[in-house]
Amino acid sequence: MEKKKYRSKKVSERISLVLIYAVLIIISLIWLIPFFMLIILSFRGEQVGMSADYLFPKQWSFDNYVKLFTQTKFLTWYGNTMLVSAVVTVFQTVIVLMTSYALSRLRFRMRKPLMNLMLILGMFPGFLSMTAVYFVLKEINLTQNLFGLILVFTASSAMQYYICKGFFDTIPKSLDEAARIDGASRHTIFVKIILPLAKPIIIYTVLTAFIAPWGEYMFSSFIMLGDPDKFTVAVGMKSWLDNSTLASEYFTVFCAAAVVVSIPITALFIWLQRYYVEGITGGSVKG
Repeated sequence: MEKKKYRSKKVSERISLVLIYAVLIIISLIWLIPFFMLIILSFRGEQVGMSADYLFPKQWSFDNYVKLFTQTKFLTWYGNTMLVSAVVTVFQTVIVLMTSYALSRLRFRMRKPLMNLMLILGMFPGFLSMTAVYFVLKEINLTQNLFGLILVFTASSAMQYYICKGFFDTIPKSLDEAARIDGASRHTIFVKIILPLAKPIIIYTVLTAFIAPWGEYMFSSFIMLGDPDKFTVAVGMKSWLDNSTLASEYFTVFCAAAVVVSIPITALFIWLQRYYVEGITGGSVKG
């Protein structure tokens, strides 16, 4: 009797597992439909713009990719975006890691109010300050300047401390105490003890820092307005769809550009996915 109950329980568990996987597969396929459509449209040979009432091209062609690299400023925009994303990634990762370590390990007056203040400010959308930021940058001649865009993306980096701090909280403080007894400084402890143990959260921070400016449009379009040579890919690609003539001429080129833009992010995420998941789940936020 007990064996029958055990078998029936195992069967029901397997059926539940199969159903869960089936639902997840269906959801994944639905989620991937827009990406498949984007790839298919990037190989459309006929120039019918967004008004076509069919999906699969009547003529398959690489002309859109050829036009993208030879007849547009896409490579310039791509280089601008790569430069901004790379620099922001370095500065933001360093700032977030140092801020998180300080808030996790050091105890000082106004520590918790400062953490709460940064957390609350981080909940407000960045575009609320867009006009003020623009006029500040204009006063110091940093509009239409990639350095101004880098400054905007890195200025609030410290407010993204909460996930990284939660990870640092899970690293035993006894390691710090033992190193302090041996005469190690805070800098030595941070660089030689904490960071080697924090590889998952470092990868997570790098990925989030790189992704943010890579596809950002609002601040980039506002700051770089009027200088096509300083556009990022998001701003430049949007300019192709500003009127019906451009939308008809550049729609399939836009699709090809979107495929090219997605390659670095996709490759980076797949390569570092394991560390990314560990970075999210490896720590628990403590006060």
